[in-house]
Amino acid sequence: MFDAYANDNDVLNVQGDALTLTNGTTRVTLAGTLELTRDKRGLAAALALKAALDDVVKTLQADPHLPAKVADEPDRKPGVVDNPFN
Repeated sequence: MFDAYANDNDVLNVQGDALTLTNGTTRVTLAGTLELTRDKRGLAAALALKAALDDVVKTLQADPHLPAKVADEPDRKPGVVDNPFN
């Protein structure tokens, strides 16, 4: 289950990796291209997407302190990684 805005770790893949929803505490990011074909596979993808978006809407509507706009910065600050080739 995708728990919108709960953490900065969760990723939901729809139809393999055709569409990904990346969780964050201040934003949920959708990336990719998803074809909703008129078959059982398309239905499964549509239901997965709908469930995730329903959770996003439910979470936003339940927040009594929802700001007008979040800051234009990512949820996590990029870190520094040691170069493994040194």
